[in-house]
Amino acid sequence: MSATLTPAAQQTAFDAASFEKFLATRTEPVWATELRRNAFEAYRESLLSELDPEEWKRVDIRAFRPEKFSIPAASASTHALETLLADRAEFAGVVSHLDGACTRTTLSEKWAQKGVLFGNLSDLIQTHGDVLRPHLMTRGVKPDSDRFSAWHAAFWTGGTVLYVPRNVEVNEPLYSLIGLAAEAAADFTHTLIILEEGASATLLEETTSASSTATGLHVGAVELLLARQSNLRYVQLQNWNDKVWHFAHQVGRVEADASLQWTVGGLGAKLAHIHQDVFLDGRGAEAEVNGVTFATDRQVISYYTQQTHNAPNTRSDLLYKDVVRDKARVIWRGMIKVAKDAQKTDGYQRNDGLIMSDTCRVDAIPGLEIEADDVRCTHGATCGRVDEEQLFYCMCRGLSRSEAMHMIVQGFFQRVYDRIPVEIVRETLGHAVERKLGIFG
Repeated sequence: MSATLTPAAQQTAFDAASFEKFLATRTEPVWATELRRNAFEAYRESLLSELDPEEWKRVDIRAFRPEKFSIPAASASTHALETLLADRAEFAGVVSHLDGACTRTTLSEKWAQKGVLFGNLSDLIQTHGDVLRPHLMTRGVKPDSDRFSAWHAAFWTGGTVLYVPRNVEVNEPLYSLIGLAAEAAADFTHTLIILEEGASATLLEETTSASSTATGLHVGAVELLLARQSNLRYVQLQNWNDKVWHFAHQVGRVEADASLQWTVGGLGAKLAHIHQDVFLDGRGAEAEVNGVTFATDRQVISYYTQQTHNAPNTRSDLLYKDVVRDKARVIWRGMIKVAKDAQKTDGYQRNDGLIMSDTCRVDAIPGLEIEADDVRCTHGATCGRVDEEQLFYCMCRGLSRSEAMHMIVQGFFQRVYDRIPVEIVRETLGHAVERKLGIFG
């Protein structure tokens, strides 16, 4: 397969004139505009070269037509998101975006009084630019990584910011919602989470389509920045409709004795490709990365994951679970990298695929790049069909074949669910899978 994307088409969709017109709609500090301009130059240069063949050779984007999408001038009605938001009263704060525009920000007063920031990136770079500037696309997602990161850095349209000051422990979960509603809308929202030393927080973030038929594009970025001895639990549930193209760069950076638990759910999109990096930068840093992927019909969901150990006595544990049926395809390319000085590293990665039809496919490719000589790094990948004996056993006890299949899928994902300590977050992920099982039963 080919990852070729015609440069002329992408330049036509987001050329210099379109970029200047976009800048005219923004109200932001000079430094943010300069960051955009530098990113746009990197974006134009990146169109002249091919995407990294190791990352993209199994992802076919020849049908992708960026010129068909544009950033909406104004967001559509928010009524389509109100049902989801109404169910989020148990969260200590809510931030929602629709078509790139912020529609709601709330935060419990007790956390605001402790200096926690939770809101829209476009607003907070104006009011708290001194806090955000050192972190925004400087240490996490780099604008010059490839054309998608540069494209995002030039055209980002707001997004969710969570900043927790030193030694503040937010013991109630927070919620972020990113929605698409307008036909052919392009969304470039950005998620930035900054935990200072000794801080902790939990954030559940969902992406969803307000319409089941509207085409859309999401070119996103996620930055999770953890200082010493901080602790973050972050769950992102990607649940676009099957008309949305989804591309994202996502980076976690973990300093000494800090802990990151990162869970992703990949349920929606026509085609999704996520570049996910975790860097363990300080002694004693830990990261647990969990993934649940459920691809149906003709969906293509691709993850390119890297666990990079830059310091000694660090630990990473990645577990992805994939269920695939119909003519869908899931691609996972994982790599554990260990720097020369990162002795006593403990790195693990595993991907398990459950195939539910003769016409679907799973590509799972783990890898190791180790420069240190005193480490424990292991990996594995499995892939197999649903066991007919298991189905027969369930059906003998009164379940239909569809009900038995649902039970097996839920049991297959249960190990990931069990890793999530916050009940409301665990339930939200489980219910999203149940809804998809119901639709495609």
